Amino acid sequence: MFPKPKSVLAPNTYAYESEPMVKATGFREYDARWLFGKEINLMGIQALGMGLGTLIGELGQKKEIVTGHDFRSYSSSIKYALISGLLASGCKVHDIGLCMTPMAYFAQFELDVPCVAMVTASHNDNGWTGVKMGANRPLTFGPDEMTRLKEIVLGAAFAGRGGGSYEFHDNFPSRYIADLTKRPKLKRRLKAVVACGNGTAGAFAPQVMEAIGCEVIPLDTELDHSFPKYNPNPEDMKMLHAIRDAVLENKADLGLGFDGDGDRCGVVDNTGEEIFADKVGVMLARDMSAIHKDAHFVVDVKSTGLFVTDPVLQQQGARATYWKTGHSYMKRRTHELGALAGFEKSGHFFFNAPMGRGYDDGLISAIAVCEMLDRAAGKSLADLKNALPKTWSSPTMSPHCADEAKYGIVDSVVKHFEDARANGDKVAGQPIRDLVTVNGIRVTAQDGSWGLVRASSNKPELVVVVESPVSEQRMRDMFEAMDSVLRTHPEVGEYNQKI
Repeated sequence: MFPKPKSVLAPNTYAYESEPMVKATGFREYDARWLFGKEINLMGIQALGMGLGTLIGELGQKKEIVTGHDFRSYSSSIKYALISGLLASGCKVHDIGLCMTPMAYFAQFELDVPCVAMVTASHNDNGWTGVKMGANRPLTFGPDEMTRLKEIVLGAAFAGRGGGSYEFHDNFPSRYIADLTKRPKLKRRLKAVVACGNGTAGAFAPQVMEAIGCEVIPLDTELDHSFPKYNPNPEDMKMLHAIRDAVLENKADLGLGFDGDGDRCGVVDNTGEEIFADKVGVMLARDMSAIHKDAHFVVDVKSTGLFVTDPVLQQQGARATYWKTGHSYMKRRTHELGALAGFEKSGHFFFNAPMGRGYDDGLISAIAVCEMLDRAAGKSLADLKNALPKTWSSPTMSPHCADEAKYGIVDSVVKHFEDARANGDKVAGQPIRDLVTVNGIRVTAQDGSWGLVRASSNKPELVVVVESPVSEQRMRDMFEAMDSVLRTHPEVGEYNQKI
């Protein structure tokens, strides 16, 4: 008998040490994320492991699972608490130790194991923890699995039968690195800044990029779980500006920035200008569709409209499907459609064969960018970027909004713009040309300028992105139009960054 988790327990009490605490909001759309100590305790993590093992059994999957953890001061202890729950539920656990998230995904294939539980809070600030889970490689959980997992854990409805077993796979990273680097070396000697924000990727990214033929300039690759300079997040302008400075100082061909768990990659060109990941996706789509006939790509709703309007992609017969933002949604859709690749503005890229196995891996993305440059004889990354039709794009901007309130506010914003279109009202001074509501709302004006509002899937935030093919001012007009609607809701707080 295992006690039902409580939503709140006071630290430094008998109850906190003897009962599980699990806040319900930590079960998000496709990942689990909590503030460790405030929203979940170690016994709560144990309950999560028991619940995950129970769910794996319900799904009819073999009870065998890969575990690993990212580089934070508390991640290994959380992983071992999770493992204790998995063992209690009868799982055979394959532990690969400290690793990047894509290394855990790779281990599912390499070790022929169906399930995965990667302890990571990705790019979230210190204090956060979480688990990325899946039971059908290369896919990860979606809302249905997360809802059922939440029911099992919060109701303590565990099918605990014991009989689990544990195996640690020594020096597993060498197998992952060998798999990534068994490809022809680059013909072109590229000088690359490799930035890791002192996160997990620092232990692996420099040697991988060196092995494919790059001259590596390491930047903040020393492991330091205090993240002394900036959060390892390649959407964060602080990280991008640090990469810019290193590129210019070293006259590098490009800069590559990896997030805290290594499944995303940010790119800075040889002039020091950051290229938002959706534009990198368009460049890669051009390169790949020139090689692969009738290429199909999946892109998220935060991404540039160039995937549909770019004349080179049109000429090469490439087509794009827009889909929900979120690594789990995008991975699943790319898999279902058999697309060549999926691109998300956050930097999660999903390559199917021949480039990858369908999961998101920041190092595979970095290799794809380098191989694109290798094929573009005599051209710099800035040349490839400048060859795209000009658009003005914002970074991802996130105003604070409580988990309990954010989805209701997004529903209200959707209704606002649906009513506006029905009434013939204008947005940013122009008629509404199109609304996409597959994930929040993407509002496109008559001139092609657009703005998006959606709820963050893994933090108490909303997400706002704007773009215009016309001018910077029109991009700003769209931001004002979206933000003015959000400001009617007092629950919406300050932005993490703004244009």
